[in-house]
Amino acid sequence: MTIEYSTRLFERDSDIRALGTGLLACTLPREAWTHEAHLGACLWLLSERPDVDVDAAIGDIIRRFNESVGGVNDDTQGYHDSITRAYVAGVRLFLSDTAETGLAARVNAMLLSDVGRRDWPLRFYSRELLFSVPARRGFVAPDLAPLPQA
Repeated sequence: MTIEYSTRLFERDSDIRALGTGLLACTLPREAWTHEAHLGACLWLLSERPDVDVDAAIGDIIRRFNESVGGVNDDTQGYHDSITRAYVAGVRLFLSDTAETGLAARVNAMLLSDVGRRDWPLRFYSRELLFSVPARRGFVAPDLAPLPQA
């Protein structure tokens, strides 16, 4: 059974910048940390924050944020490394191929693309592997197809 979600799009560039800065500062409200916010913040970090090494820092950024809003990062909840790294690869791929120039326009186009789908990582991972404890706790290479390279 597949659950369909309606995609929440962003109206302004400033909305995306605010969620990205809120993520980094751990001031973003927990309820604002949606699927769309995850991807929007990732695109913002990759395209507007060259001072942040996304590959090295993304895990700590998200874990710290989760804990700041009372979340737990353990074997069953919170930060999921393999899903995050899959989406980072997808956002990079999207950025390498988009003609959109405004931040909100780029994020919205990505959210409406294949990369923006909630099940996008399952193109590369079996459900069993992706939702395993090792894949949550650290990066595990995909078992169905390699992640795309930008």
